[in-house]
Amino acid sequence: MTRPDSTNFSRRRFLALGGGVAAGAVLTACGGGKSADEAAGGTESGSKFTGKYTGPAVTLAYWNGFTGGDGPFMDELVKRFQSENPKITVKQNTIEWADFYQKVPAAVTAGKGPDVGVMHQDQLATNAVRKVIVPVDDVADALGLEESDFSPENWKAGIYQDKRYGIPLDVHSLAMYWRKDAAEKAGVTEAPTDAASFEEALKAFQEAGNDKPFWMPSKWPSHLMFLSLLWQNGGEPYAEDGSKATFDSDEGIAALTWQVDQIKKGYSPENVAIDTQYIGFKNNPPKTDVTWDGIWQINDLKGADVPFELAPIPTIGDQAAVWANSHNFFISRQATGDDNKFDAARVFIDWMSKQSAEWAGAGMIPARTSVRESADVASMTQAPIAESIDTMRFLPPVPGLGDVQAQTLEVAVNEATLLKRSPEEALRDAAAKATTAMEANLKKYGG
Repeated sequence: MTRPDSTNFSRRRFLALGGGVAAGAVLTACGGGKSADEAAGGTESGSKFTGKYTGPAVTLAYWNGFTGGDGPFMDELVKRFQSENPKITVKQNTIEWADFYQKVPAAVTAGKGPDVGVMHQDQLATNAVRKVIVPVDDVADALGLEESDFSPENWKAGIYQDKRYGIPLDVHSLAMYWRKDAAEKAGVTEAPTDAASFEEALKAFQEAGNDKPFWMPSKWPSHLMFLSLLWQNGGEPYAEDGSKATFDSDEGIAALTWQVDQIKKGYSPENVAIDTQYIGFKNNPPKTDVTWDGIWQINDLKGADVPFELAPIPTIGDQAAVWANSHNFFISRQATGDDNKFDAARVFIDWMSKQSAEWAGAGMIPARTSVRESADVASMTQAPIAESIDTMRFLPPVPGLGDVQAQTLEVAVNEATLLKRSPEEALRDAAAKATTAMEANLKKYGG
């Protein structure tokens, strides 16, 4: 997969994933459903959740964007759920993520969308403020879920304005991949862990015959690399209240300067187009020996018989940190008009959350600590990344942030890595534009 959950994730689709739903006006509530506060209170009966569905036969519309190599894993889980819960018919609709975020709001408003679904953590706040999804605090309480069974960062990322809108299924982050064949030739026996050992490894790869061992992409996932390095330097990309962009800080300039330096020092060629660095790593023989990309690439590389090792990205700054996102289960407003569907949705989420060790076969990291630390997950390729889950960082829950970031921060990283502008100039200009857009969003969304 060249992007999260898809094998053909074009730039247009990624931009839309980054916040396409933010472009429209705030949606009104669907007629006939509970209010958000009522939905947060659970079913009218107030009966204790048992994990079993006891109502009449019901059909549950379930939407997600697992169109890539992760799709078969989810398909199998849905089949198993239905066999164990015969009263619940799950009608699964799998749509590419960009289209998913465009279609769900209108479909829910029309009563023809999902009752339950999965979306990325960084989309929850936008869909919450647009009244597409409802709070699930009571669902988390009923399922006995609490912060102690998740990493604090992941658990808190699903909260917007003091209400929970997502139940985490997994976590997926950037990681460092390196070719085992190239490492053996270069005498690199251990994964580099900091700036000095990383540069030492790159020099070893060069001496072994690869003049450009670490390609710096001008676009995806270059901005995710930037965010990781910014957090490593102790900076933050945005104010938590959504009032301004702060990625042009000294910490941000240092982060982007390091990325540009990989080109200036000769470790990377210039003008590395989107996906080129990954394809170069995947080639046999490889054109690049080490790359930073998402753990969603694991199964794709295995399928291509690429000899690789996986480790956390090096700590280039002062503290370990890496960009991450998370697939979260949600319940739509559409489901709150029918207590049976709402109850069935709770049962579905509970069951899926407990099976997340099997979902890890898709290359993801289970969000629940109890599952993540199981023997099954410990033997998987992504285990070294799972062990560093406390270093993972998430974007703040700010409505409309995806659109803002795509039009500002990503542009700045692109301009700097193409050597068109200095890191400082590119970031300062982009941050000013981002702050203006964020201020407008505060008024638009009532933040």
